[in-house]
Amino acid sequence: MTDSSRRNFLRGAGLLGAGAAVSALPGLNGVAAADPVVAQRPDGDSPRFTIAVMPDTQYLFDEDRGDSAPVDASLSYVLEHARSDNVVFLAHLGDLTQNGQAQEFAGISRSFQRLDWARFPYSTLAGNHDVNGSTDDQRGRTPYLDAFGPQRQRNSPTFRGASKDGYNTYHVFRAAGREWLVLAMDWRPSAGGFAWAKQVLAQHPHLPAILTIHDLVYGDDQGKAFLSDFGQHVWDDFVNESDQIFLTLNGHYWPPARMVKRNAAGHDVHLHITNYQDRYYGGSGMIRLYQFDVARGVIDVRTFSPWLDGKRDLSELQRIEAERSTDVDYFSIDIDFDQRFAGFAPIPVPPARPVKPQLVPGTVAYWRFEGGRAGTPVPDNALVKDLTGRGNDLRRVTVPGSGAAALTYSADFALRQPSHASLRFDGARNPNRGAYLQTVDNAPMNSLTFQRGYTFEAFIRLPDDFRDGNHGWCGIFARLGSGRMAGKTGDDPDESAATLSLSDGAELQWAVFPLNQDRISTNWGHELPLAKWWHVAVVNDASRSTLYVDGCPLLRNPKTPANGLANPGGNWLVGASSYGGKVERSFYGEIGEVRIVDRPLAPREFLLG
Repeated sequence: MTDSSRRNFLRGAGLLGAGAAVSALPGLNGVAAADPVVAQRPDGDSPRFTIAVMPDTQYLFDEDRGDSAPVDASLSYVLEHARSDNVVFLAHLGDLTQNGQAQEFAGISRSFQRLDWARFPYSTLAGNHDVNGSTDDQRGRTPYLDAFGPQRQRNSPTFRGASKDGYNTYHVFRAAGREWLVLAMDWRPSAGGFAWAKQVLAQHPHLPAILTIHDLVYGDDQGKAFLSDFGQHVWDDFVNESDQIFLTLNGHYWPPARMVKRNAAGHDVHLHITNYQDRYYGGSGMIRLYQFDVARGVIDVRTFSPWLDGKRDLSELQRIEAERSTDVDYFSIDIDFDQRFAGFAPIPVPPARPVKPQLVPGTVAYWRFEGGRAGTPVPDNALVKDLTGRGNDLRRVTVPGSGAAALTYSADFALRQPSHASLRFDGARNPNRGAYLQTVDNAPMNSLTFQRGYTFEAFIRLPDDFRDGNHGWCGIFARLGSGRMAGKTGDDPDESAATLSLSDGAELQWAVFPLNQDRISTNWGHELPLAKWWHVAVVNDASRSTLYVDGCPLLRNPKTPANGLANPGGNWLVGASSYGGKVERSFYGEIGEVRIVDRPLAPREFLLG
């Protein structure tokens, strides 16, 4: 709560002896915890993990008026779901108590005892109701410090240190294959407190950081957040210049709200205020779960009361509070974590992998686009050599009226592809332009029918403006000849005998005339996100074809048998589609490398490594 006058702060202070408010830990005070739950150790490598956040609990620990049951239920929920939700940390945002009295801290200390016994990692910080609100972190000893100071935090597996005064702490946990840092800072950090925090970041320069502090932003009734007077100071003197901080969490004010500010490095910082003490039963022990999915690039946020959620026959009022569903309580944040953290923790680029291990048995053709200087055109007379040595080489073909820049070398590449280069294709329609690669006339694969199955795979990236209506049905690779030229009469026989292309909506489509049927067999993908590298593959086991993206099978794969590929004679294309035996549309985007194998590969055998 914002009342910094701290009603009756001194009343009852010092009634309990030093350390009496500290929770009963093994070896502390000799008091056993009630019904301890042992938390499962979190999975530090899973791309999905959860951080639990508990805002102001002060009304639940208010002299003799409180009730610890809601907090007990929330902490038990975190422990019980630690494994299923991969909960790696819990952060309390301050104002644990109403009056900062030792007897109040004794109550919430007993509640947190269940985390201590389970050695579950958490942080706390002092709010203005936990200490004298007119003081900063140089205030000296308080019941808060006796109960939740560094002497207690040292039992946490993530605790790494505290400022000399004990009111500011930092914690490091492992999740999604990396370490993350949490700063738990006092209600009013002093200049020394901020200097300490900056030193912590400097000592851990590659760790993404979450700042928890009691006072930073407040919100209006529309859910929009604003920096408080003190929050402006925190932003100007600390957060703005600390690019590692990507998320801040604070309590103190209500209603909940959120905002995004751009820091000095030009990166987004998400600032959230969460507090429910003004609601039913002092907030009913509400917790907020920040569910990270690093692979998906999103944080899903859910706010609810495990205490109410566990009750039967809830009243209407209780049902309203059991789960919060407004867009400031239940929402998602899109974050490209790799991009956001690149300024201080760039992803290590794996070394290029040699050619030979990629030439798995049955490899028909393997093309890598190394050797050219980034930004320069691929010469008309240059051959892209088939690295199998089988002679399935490629040569450039330019659409009439297009310039040399329609096909250029690029230094961009997918991190998981073996080579460190790509080609940039600038194809379009209206007017038709572009360039592509075509197998030489005597290439052996020009006559293959792949009766025992096949795997076609490539790395691609589509530009941000791909869906502007000017690039649909451009081909990744295709047969120049049509179904009609292969003797097929079903559907539209002027369609290419085989093509992997992209719709206007960036949906993959593998459309072929198999040997065993007169009609086209079509596999469909979903809309691919743009400006991101993808590995795409189509695999045929001599009976059915399956389309994959990043090694994951897609849904719309037909069950109708399809064996081999009808042979219209003539060339294969890389970076173009065809119709009626003529090139129709050049690719728009980047292609990293391409491999064709005359048998079905398992996803573990793909070029993904």
